[in-house]
Amino acid sequence: MIRFFVRARVLALCVLMPFISVAGAEVTDELTLSDALRLALQNNPDLAVSSYELKIHDARVLQAGLGPNPELTLTAENFAGSGEAKGTKLLETTLSLGQTIELGGKRGSRITVANIDRELSGIDRQARQLDVLAEVTRKFIDAVAAQQVLELSQHTRQLAQQTLSVIEKRVQAARTPLAEQSRATIALTRARIAEQQAALSLDNARHELAAMWGGDAPAFSRVNADLFLMPSLQSYEQLQSQLQASPDLLRFATEARLREAEWKLAQSQARSDLNVSAGVRHLQASGDYALVAQIAMPLPFANRNQGTIQEAQVKRDQLHVQSRAALIHAQTTLYRLYQQIHFSQEAVAQLRKEAIPQAEAAVAQTRDGYERGRFSYLELATAQQDLFELQRAAIDVAADYHRLFTELERLTCEPLAATSN
Repeated sequence: MIRFFVRARVLALCVLMPFISVAGAEVTDELTLSDALRLALQNNPDLAVSSYELKIHDARVLQAGLGPNPELTLTAENFAGSGEAKGTKLLETTLSLGQTIELGGKRGSRITVANIDRELSGIDRQARQLDVLAEVTRKFIDAVAAQQVLELSQHTRQLAQQTLSVIEKRVQAARTPLAEQSRATIALTRARIAEQQAALSLDNARHELAAMWGGDAPAFSRVNADLFLMPSLQSYEQLQSQLQASPDLLRFATEARLREAEWKLAQSQARSDLNVSAGVRHLQASGDYALVAQIAMPLPFANRNQGTIQEAQVKRDQLHVQSRAALIHAQTTLYRLYQQIHFSQEAVAQLRKEAIPQAEAAVAQTRDGYERGRFSYLELATAQQDLFELQRAAIDVAADYHRLFTELERLTCEPLAATSN
């Protein structure tokens, strides 16, 4: 079985994502984690939707750089009145072209806000990619664990079948009461039900994994990984230093620039624009023409954009508090994950190096003693059940280790294995 390389999994993609090829068909035999990540990058529906976000922001950047359009005005005066103004005798028509001149650096401020907003959208897309890839890894781990549980259940069912065969021979030889055969038959029935349940869980896990790249049904026959390859972590201090590289925290730095740019834009909008127009006037009475010109500027007596400026300033200050809260939350999560990962690693080591070998020895000794008539079937069944539960616990704890490791990699956006591949 191919090793479950931690450095190859999801959040090493913070570094490897630009170099992963998204070409290629879906795997039809054994699926590795690299295959699953590649397929998700290529076909995940959520990522397909998010790819349009940057195009939307590109359009907003384009719009932000556009200035106001010129305005063509046709004015008719002094007609359809009374006396000399009756009819069109004194009609004056004016054709003018006006233009609003933006003052205060409004256009530059708009472009800055739009560009930073686009940059923020790129960070959000990266975070969304990492979320998807982390979810692919979790579902891959679920499939690996379910596959190993099924193999364990199959082995347990085979063992129950063998035990029943031995008991049937002993009953026929009148060396064992019929009640023990009934108990062994019940144990075999339970083992078959557990095997069927494990097969159903694996089927569900495989379908959920395939759904991450839009597959209706899994084309792969099995997942290929070693659940018990558990490399050691980096030091806690190193992990803390890597927290700042997380897109979730980097977003605050970019958003702080956005809030500053929005504040400056609000200030620039407080300055009135200049409206300039010029045109030609025709005097119907004399048949003469004359030039006209106009300059207009709103007087900012009451509305100086105070509310928008204040809102932008409050948002800027609020973001600082949010950033601090997010960092504290991330540090708390980092500590919790770090402790849980070490606990899972030690628990798996104790189970596989101490408890399971002892349980295997106990089963062997109890089976040998049962064949010699020194132990009852109940003692043999208890020893076998204890071994099964310990092996199942080792699978569950190892899967938890990898899930926690994935969460930690997502949090720090770093491949965290201290050992090389």
